[in-house]
Amino acid sequence: MQEPTRIIAIRHGETDWNVQGRIQGHQDVGLNATGLRQAHQLAQALRGQAVDCIYSSDLQRALQTAQALAQTSGAPLVAEPRLRERSFGQYEGLRFVQVQTQAPEHARRWRERDPHYAPEGGENLIALRERIAATVDELAARHADQQIVLVAHGGVMDMLYRLATRQHLQAARTWQLPNAALNRLLWNPDTGLSLVGWADTGHLAADSRDEQH
Repeated sequence: MQEPTRIIAIRHGETDWNVQGRIQGHQDVGLNATGLRQAHQLAQALRGQAVDCIYSSDLQRALQTAQALAQTSGAPLVAEPRLRERSFGQYEGLRFVQVQTQAPEHARRWRERDPHYAPEGGENLIALRERIAATVDELAARHADQQIVLVAHGGVMDMLYRLATRQHLQAARTWQLPNAALNRLLWNPDTGLSLVGWADTGHLAADSRDEQH
């Protein structure tokens, strides 16, 4: 029987678009000064822990966060495009309130987590779940009895939590998704993901932002 894989899942550090409430999606936004500090605090928090590989979304805000961890841990860093945020198509760069004004029906379906809803040029929740589940299964299977780090985005963290706790796609979110928090999971080839610990921000200053949508 294959031994389980330990996973530390991390949402990237803060960006200016997080502060402004802008929809990032696949837009390649870098970390701001707070985000860079959070990445350093993360690296210090994981110093001395065994990390066999770091997989990161290839978007700059995730890679910058992951690079800080790689420099401290010495673990190899692999850019993985399948760990990108959900694509929000035509609405990337806007604030949600602008979507509410411009397309109230789209905003309603988005807010209610309609699993079939996708912005024009974007991705629906079903597709996101399938992408993340398949990616995590593949990456974790490579590292039996090891510990890996996944650095990604708020929407990815939300999907990992739902997969680990068997939450429906439309279930109201009662868990937090702070920037640069430590989230711990266990992956077993027979049962998939299970939750070990979530949203640990003890290593951060009290300024981490939750994902709003």
